[in-house]
Amino acid sequence: MRLPNVHRGHRLRDKLMLGMMRVVMGHAPGVVRTLLYRKEFFGRPWSELTQRVMRGPSPWTPGERETFAAFVSHLNQCTF
Repeated sequence: MRLPNVHRGHRLRDKLMLGMMRVVMGHAPGVVRTLLYRKEFFGRPWSELTQRVMRGPSPWTPGERETFAAFVSHLNQCTF
């Protein structure tokens, strides 16, 4: 379930960017909407955590981790 504000509660600049994403990609991914909705909580902190998880030390390469993420998104019927 997505909260209505996450889907529609963005500032004008962010709405324009999401609109461009819809034109270019055909949709604006939910994760991008969430990151833009509460930038102080989801934006930078979540993005930094994601970078550490996906690019930090690991027995798996970044490419393998991207593949795992894409596969899990597919299983969850999410656009990756």
